Amino acid sequence: MAPGLQLFSDIADDGTPRLDAASGEELVRMDRAVAVALGPRSPESPGTLFVTTRRVIWLSEAEKGKGYAVDFLDITLHAVSRYVEAYPSPCIYTQIEAAVGTDEEAGESNPEANELELSRVSEMRLILADPGQLDALFDVFCHCAELNPDPNAECDEENGWFHGEDMSDGGWVHDDEDMVDENGPQFFSANPIGQNGGHDLIRSVIELQINDQRFEDAEEEQESHENGH
Repeated sequence: MAPGLQLFSDIADDGTPRLDAASGEELVRMDRAVAVALGPRSPESPGTLFVTTRRVIWLSEAEKGKGYAVDFLDITLHAVSRYVEAYPSPCIYTQIEAAVGTDEEAGESNPEANELELSRVSEMRLILADPGQLDALFDVFCHCAELNPDPNAECDEENGWFHGEDMSDGGWVHDDEDMVDENGPQFFSANPIGQNGGHDLIRSVIELQINDQRFEDAEEEQESHENGH
């Protein structure tokens, strides 16, 4: 099981996170006055967001030494959310690979101490002071996600689950650019088609294509009969 969301306290004297330079980790973007909401909880007091080539780190401004971090490998989906019906504030919405359980159960670990079991947190929202920067932050998330590909994705491709080039020839949607609807939420999923039930989708589409072909053949046969051939 992936570690998921974790506490982060490896902070330098200047208030910035210490990065793993030995593995080539570099800072890509920093945003101040970013509130974080974990699971169903209300947003915490604003802090500073650091996006690196490996992970997302949030450090509290109100509580020095407090922070959270999650590797991009553990972020299964991220999206720009602007629909007030889904959440009252525009934000970057993320889904995180978490331990068995729910966000509600995570918050009930120790209600009196108001503690949160981070390993069970499966959703995190990042609320920027300037909502106009959401698209730019989303692009950075996409870039960093591509730098940290799912190690199981190659195995799925070898098994024939997902082949982007082949599918594009048939008009299939196969990357996040094609999946963006200008009038809808933008999102990026770390799981390609073929995972999380994608095999059933592929099978249904193939069956639909077969049925369509049969329907076309039946029409041709009927037209030939009507024409006296």
